[in-house]
Amino acid sequence: MNPFAAAAFAWQAGMVFTLRTAQMWTDPAQAQAQFTGFVAEKQRAFVQGALAAQRATLAGGDGATVLAAAMAPAQRRVRMNARKLIRA
Repeated sequence: MNPFAAAAFAWQAGMVFTLRTAQMWTDPAQAQAQFTGFVAEKQRAFVQGALAAQRATLAGGDGATVLAAAMAPAQRRVRMNARKLIRA
């Protein structure tokens, strides 16, 4: 992962966390349900990343290829969440 992509991912993840936390503060009645959904979303991205990394490893990929495959699902989710939150 190049440094620019890593910095962008870190910035987007922090922004998503901050904006989602603010949303939970504004609607505490829905906070538990929202939090449960956020946790399930992270678990799905982790499992997808682990399986993609395994496929890349079995296909003979080098370390950078395996890392990119492992990080891709999490990066997609963070990017999609950032776009949704910015539009809202």
